Amino acid sequence: MTATLTAAERGTLRTQLEARRGVLRAELQAKLNSHDNPALLALRNRMEETDDWAVADLETALDIAEVARDAAELREVEVAFTRMHDGSYGTCLDCTAPIPFARLEANPSASRCIACQEKAEAGRRHGSASL
Repeated sequence: MTATLTAAERGTLRTQLEARRGVLRAELQAKLNSHDNPALLALRNRMEETDDWAVADLETALDIAEVARDAAELREVEVAFTRMHDGSYGTCLDCTAPIPFARLEANPSASRCIACQEKAEAGRRHGSASL
């Protein structure tokens, strides 16, 4: 079992989370405000010229997937801030063991140790395979 996080490590991780939150918020805002985006206007004009709605559907699906991915990651960052505030940050949600600093440095919003994260992902894969 590893030691709990030091104040310096918490500060480093908080700074990383704040930076990532800023980037995600900016990306989401840009994507959601892109209706005036010249690239989208050009795509719309090209679709009208070629009548290629399959391309439009693909572009829309990709945009929606990007927004959903960024929103999910932003939720994870916000949960990490909540956990920092309540004192549970750096502790695995499943086994309550300390999450190593190296893991948190690589993914500051991690809420599970590597072993528990692997189990959770395996369970999701197994659950989706049986559908």
